[in-house]
Amino acid sequence: MNRILEISDLGFLDYKETWDFQEKLFQEILSIKSLNKRENLSRSTPNHLLFVEHPHVYTLGKSGHLENLLISEEKLKAIDATFYKINRGGDITYHGPGQVVGYPILDLENFFTDIHKYLRLLEEMIILTLAEYGLKAERSKGETGVWLDVGTPFARKICAMGVRASRWVTMHGFALNVNTDLGYFDHMIPCGIKDKAGTSLNVELGKAIVPMEEVKEKLLKHFLVLFEAEVKRSEVAI
Repeated sequence: MNRILEISDLGFLDYKETWDFQEKLFQEILSIKSLNKRENLSRSTPNHLLFVEHPHVYTLGKSGHLENLLISEEKLKAIDATFYKINRGGDITYHGPGQVVGYPILDLENFFTDIHKYLRLLEEMIILTLAEYGLKAERSKGETGVWLDVGTPFARKICAMGVRASRWVTMHGFALNVNTDLGYFDHMIPCGIKDKAGTSLNVELGKAIVPMEEVKEKLLKHFLVLFEAEVKRSEVAI
């Protein structure tokens, strides 16, 4: 089993361009697995973690409902945002500047074959990271992602998650609001959940800006421990 994690920071990149790159890595891993099975080989499969920050974009998962996007195509253009229907689970979500987005493209057969456990570990990575900033983040029963003040009238979501998996290979991932413009959440019903607010790390800490690189380093630290992985920095060409 290969537990080396190739880390790539893509910087500020268009959503569709990043999605295409994810698909490329995803298909490469599936191709290796297919060849191994067909030829009775044991070639190891790579594992990737992409960090990226997107321009304003709304994405709708395959089980989502279009009515959860509350604005027209013309309004999308007016707020400089785009919209995509995509192949992850979940409903609608928003990505934009000031948000740390992480896409783990893993062969879970290198770690464990349990999608439920995979999602819970991603949530735990966020929970542990936020704890370093003095925030008590939690899971909310029946709602994937990470929340604050669960079970109170003030419950608010700080991290969304949505993944796809095929033959134990994952793509898509998590979006942690760090310095995010929360006004963009007013144009949708996040994840199809009504009457619950979104928040961001800088708002919770009462700071203008929280350093994005600092947050990514904390996320990576906890990811490596939780997945018992080793790190390899990678300069990837898209």
